[in-house]
Amino acid sequence: MARRLLRWLLVLAYLGLLTVVFGITAYASFSRFVRRGAIPAPDLVGLPLVEASSLLEESGLVMRRAEDKDRYDEDIEAEHVVQQDPRAGGFVKQGGKVEVVLSRGPQVVTVPDVTSQSLQAAQAALLASGLAVGERIRVRWPGGAAGTVVRQDPLPSTGAARGSSVDLLVSIDDPRHTYVMPDLVARRAEAVRAALEAQGFRFGSVKYENYEGVEEGVILRHTPLPGHPLRPSDSITLVVAVRDDT
Repeated sequence: MARRLLRWLLVLAYLGLLTVVFGITAYASFSRFVRRGAIPAPDLVGLPLVEASSLLEESGLVMRRAEDKDRYDEDIEAEHVVQQDPRAGGFVKQGGKVEVVLSRGPQVVTVPDVTSQSLQAAQAALLASGLAVGERIRVRWPGGAAGTVVRQDPLPSTGAARGSSVDLLVSIDDPRHTYVMPDLVARRAEAVRAALEAQGFRFGSVKYENYEGVEEGVILRHTPLPGHPLRPSDSITLVVAVRDDT
């Protein structure tokens, strides 16, 4: 019984060896048949159309232009080969065709106008247009509100490659226009507001509180606090006394 089992194992091993040898021989024969008269395709990617066509002609091959497949490419300039089939080194029958796809170059978008916008709004507008924010240089700019874009490069309405950067000049406060907040407590709110607004200062919220012994309309508290820096772009808030007749 053991001898018979050993004999069957040897027969199976022999048949398996024959199968492997036959497979290798068949593959080699098929490869020689397929590659008979075939040549490797030259590398055309990055070449201009005319140069790629001449190279194929010298190799005994024919170019087939796949115009419907042309696409934008950030690295390969327009009218240059961006893709080929078969790839470089792939075998092609003598006189066979090589399909090429051309680049349209980088996709161009219109640069939006972000001047006079806050830095955050400018960044959002550029990203929505397919552009990136480049250098952000902060400068003191006459008449430029602090935190807003005063200049940009490239200029608005010009063309730029999608994904390229736009540099921004952002205005900052001029220390020459920084003042010291005066003490407004116990002064009449209407008169103080009129005087400061006439000088270009801004007021935010005004809150009213009932305060015993203080005349209505008199300032109780304010921010910024007395002695703190005050710039025209800052917002002044007031707490004003009001009479409670209930």
